[in-house]
This record gives sequence, C-alpha cells and structure tokens, in this order.
Amino acid sequence: MKRNFLSFNLFLLFFVVFSQTASAQTALCNGALGDPVIHIDFGRGAAQHGPAIAETSFSFQPTGTPSDGWYTIAKSTNGMHAGSWHQISNHTPNDPDGYMMVVNASDDPSVFYEAPIVGLCANTTYQFSAWIINLLTYNGKKPNLTFTISTGQDIFTYDTGDIAEGAATDWIERGFLFTTPVNVNNITISIRNNGPGGQGNDIAVDDITFSPCGPTLVPTINNLPVSNVNLCIGESKTFNLATQISAGVYNNPHFLWQEMDANGVWQDLPMETTSQLTKTFVNAQIGSYRYRLLVAENGNINSPNCRAKSPEFELKVNALPVLPVSNPPVTVCVGDPLQLSVNTASSYNWTGPGGFTSTAQSPRIDNASLQMSGTYTVVVTNDAGCEAITQTEVIVVARPVAFIDPIAPICKGSSVMLNAGTGTSYRWVPETGLSAADIANPIASPNRTTDYTVYVSNGYCETQAQIRVEVIKELVATAGPDAKIIKGNAVSLKGRVSGENIAQIFWTPAGGLDDPTKLNPIASPVVSTTYTLNVLSSTGCLSSSDEVFIKVYDKLMVPNSFSPNGDGINDYWNVVALDTYAKPRVKIFNRYGQLMFESEGYERPWDGKRGNEDVPSGVYYYMIYLESGLKPLSGSLTLIR
Repeated sequence: MKRNFLSFNLFLLFFVVFSQTASAQTALCNGALGDPVIHIDFGRGAAQHGPAIAETSFSFQPTGTPSDGWYTIAKSTNGMHAGSWHQISNHTPNDPDGYMMVVNASDDPSVFYEAPIVGLCANTTYQFSAWIINLLTYNGKKPNLTFTISTGQDIFTYDTGDIAEGAATDWIERGFLFTTPVNVNNITISIRNNGPGGQGNDIAVDDITFSPCGPTLVPTINNLPVSNVNLCIGESKTFNLATQISAGVYNNPHFLWQEMDANGVWQDLPMETTSQLTKTFVNAQIGSYRYRLLVAENGNINSPNCRAKSPEFELKVNALPVLPVSNPPVTVCVGDPLQLSVNTASSYNWTGPGGFTSTAQSPRIDNASLQMSGTYTVVVTNDAGCEAITQTEVIVVARPVAFIDPIAPICKGSSVMLNAGTGTSYRWVPETGLSAADIANPIASPNRTTDYTVYVSNGYCETQAQIRVEVIKELVATAGPDAKIIKGNAVSLKGRVSGENIAQIFWTPAGGLDDPTKLNPIASPVVSTTYTLNVLSSTGCLSSSDEVFIKVYDKLMVPNSFSPNGDGINDYWNVVALDTYAKPRVKIFNRYGQLMFESEGYERPWDGKRGNEDVPSGVYYYMIYLESGLKPLSGSLTLIR
C-alpha cells in the first residue's frame, strides 16, 4: 500500500507541475517559423483519389463521395454532392496533383485526425495549424473543431468555434501557439469535430503543420532592408547578410547559417554562428546563391525541430545581356530611313555621330544623310541590371544621278536613242518598244506615245527618272466610198483625215471639183474619174493619200429581162445608176395590176419574189420615180426561170 501511495503522489505532482508549466496562445505565429516538424499534405498522385491514412479512425471511402462518418483522400470534390458541396481543389499551393482529406462528419462528435510528434525541444514555442473549408453551399450544420495536445492526457485544447459557410475559395487557417514544458519532447496532436453529422458539418482539411515559432527575423543586405540582390557575371563584390531579431522569445539565442546546395538541400555552415554572414564574390560565376539564418534557444540550435529560420537570402549572379557575336555594317542610301536594332533586353542607351542618342530598342532615323555615317554604340541592360556593349557601323551611300536627255517627238516607225545618267546597272520600265531594258542608252521605237521610267543603281542605291517618247500620230487619208452619177449630176466626196499637225489637204485631179482644197468638195465629172485625196504633215512625217472612183453614166440603164434562178448570173433586176438619185422609188406590177415589188431609195434590186414567194415567169411592168419634177420611167421586163 505504501508503494502504491507513493506512485500516486508522484503522478499527481508531475501532473500539477506539467499543467502549470505548459502554456499556449490561441493565435498564429507573428515571428519566424522553422521547418515544419510535420507537414501533412496527404501526398499527391495521378489518380483522382489517394490511399488511406493511418492518422484517423474514420472509415475510408476509396472512391466517390464519403458517407457520414467516412472520409476520402482526393484531389478535388468535383462530382461529390454537386449542388450541396463546393466543388473545390486541394489547398497546397502550386500542386494540382496534390490530395486533401475530405471528411463527412459522423453522427456523434469524434476525433477524425490524430498523430504523434516526437523529438521536440522543451520550453520551445510551436505553432499547430491546419487549413479548413466548410464544404456546404447552404446554411446547414456547421463544423466546430477542437485542436488538442496531449502527453497521455490532454494538456491544451483550442476551439475554432463554428466555421461558417463561404465561397468555394474560402479556405481558412486555424491554429494556436504552444510552449512545451521542461523535459517534454513527445506529444500527440488531434482534431475533433464537435458537431453531429447529417444535413451538414462536412469539411475538407489540408496542409496540417506543426512548426517551431521564433522571433521576428528581418533580413538586411549591406544594411538595406532587402533579402535578395543581383550582380553580374565576372563582378567582384562583398555582401554583408544580417538579420534583425526581435527580443522576448529566446533568453539566450544561438545562431547557425545554412547554404542551399546544387540539389536544393540546405547545408550547415558550422563556422558561421553569428547573426551576420559575409559573402565575397571574386569573378562571380552565374548561379543563385541562397542562405538562411537559423535561430534557437541555447542548446537547441542543432535540433531541426527546435529552431526558427529567417527568410531566404538570395545573391543571384546573372548573365550579361545576349548580344550578337558581330554586327554587320548597315548600308543605307541618302534620304532613306536608317534602322538600328539590338536584341531584346530591359533598357537601351544608343549614341552615335552628330550627338545622336536614343533609348529605344530599334531606333529609326528618317531621311539619312552622309553626315550620319559612322559608329553607333548601344549599352544594353537586362532586368538584373547587367550591361553589355555592342557597336554597329553605319555607311550612308550617296544616290546615283538619274536623268534622261530630252528628245523631240518622233514619227511613227522612227526611233530615238534614250540616254540615262551614270550608274552601274539600269532597268527600264516598260520594256515595250526598247532595244534593251538593262542598258543606259536603249533605242526606243514605240508605236504610240509611251512614258518610260529608268531605275539607275550604283550597287547600293537606286534613283529613277522619267521621259515621254511622243509618237506623232500618222496622218490617215480616207477618200470615202466610190460613187455613181448620171452625166450632168453631182456628188459630194466623203473625204476624211485623222491625225495631227495637218499642213495641207488637196484633191487630184482638180477637174470636175468645185474646190480641190476642201475635204468634201462637190464632184461633177463628165466622164468616170478617179480622185486622190492627198494630205501633208507639218512635222516632216510621211504624208498619206487615198482614192475614190466616180462612175459617170450617160443615162439610166434599165434591163428588160433577168433570170433569178440562183446560178449567180443575172439573178437580180438591177437598174444601173439608179442609186445616183437621192430617193428614187420603184414599183413592179403583174399584168393584172397587182403590186409585186416596191422599193424607196432602191437599197436593193428586185430578186423576183413577192414577199418570200417566187413569182412565176412572165412579163411584168415597172414604174421608176426619179425625183420631183422629172417624168417617171415606165416599161416592161421579162422574168425568165
């Protein structure tokens, strides 16, 4: 009995001491957190659902939607109670394949997560937190969680209170600070849902962490409140990394600097145990050099579960801006725009001849002049502030002189030599009528007036000039149609002339004409005569002439028979010279006085038809009315088939 009494009293004493020395705050860490002692993010994978976990007594739903008192490990709630639950993805940042724990509360309040934490340091403050979201889209039963720390018996609890419904993005972090008692290194943490299931109380949990909480650590580099700096490859510089540490957390803080290796793993720098670190670069090489300061209470600095860490320091050695290995000279013609260019960077500073400056990546200078020839230099700066310099040689070339000697108009069928200015190559447009299109002095013999352009090049620049080769339109004389008259009558000649620069018009012979110098004289020859219309040009070009024949009949010749049988001989009754009268009329009757044919103007002779029907062979009678005042001609004719 004595032994049992002693054991009971020792246990009671331990409980009282433990309860008195343990302390906690229902708030998150305001200082620097250390690496998490635990970080439960429920893993990740290619499948929609992940494997079961050991830290719960709830039943596991491997796929689909968990029932009351069940849970599942999933990437998202897509398809789970659509309309009643928010369709969300896991909380872990930048981890689309990550899982979360989806819990459908049981009917009775119960613990749904519990895990041991070992290797803690005594008298050290830790933060326990989890990210939680109420899955309900409606006003239902609300989750109400209790976080508990125990060492076989509960020594601290924290209640979240009701977690209200919100939006699909309303993940909230809930947690508290806890300071371990003396000589306590191992604890158990648990999360209990105090609300009943059914009609609500459904949650998702992710990123459960238990991390040491230290003082506020403010990084500085060379006494400036920054945590990263840039330098350029090849530079030699020294940087003083320091951390301002708030008081009141550690009684006797100790320090240790770490550097990240090439595999992304933090490595201790055993000789660096103050709050400052000096890093010197000599001919710096490209890379990202990362450092951080660890802070812990005296005796705990080498315990990963007991120390806080500063924000990362980054000393980044950057490459110089990428520039071309060599810049070929830029050749530009006088008057053309000068275009400079360099690879993309952050900023540019151009200088050049004549005080030229620009901050554009690709400056353009309009209307280049010979004075702009020379070396153009650009200083290029990238986002890290690293500079590189390159140069471009610019050659401004004078244009060739392009001109064409003036020429006089030419006659059609003639040619003229064109002569352009000096150059090394030539191109004439159009090529029509030219002996060659790629020489300085082609022979031009176009059929009509043509505008030519010549492009003269000196190998770099091109200049153009224009000239019009005017072709004098040829004179074309047209004497008009042949005519017939009866002796004593007259006819007006239908002469026409086309063309320009007409100097003289005259008819030959002049006999029988009222005025041989007129274009349309009145002709009254007594015998059949061929008249020639002559036209002369004032430009010296060739003249033109044309003939017209005037047939003179002594009287009308009226045939007394014809045979319209289609043999091509005497098929029409054609009254010769009848068309010399202005408006003659012809009527033909049969022996019964019926009208067989009538014509006014005698545009066509009779073909032996009445309408479209052939008339029979026999004797017919005609009446020919010549003009007013003259007695009509009459007689008979025989139609033979």
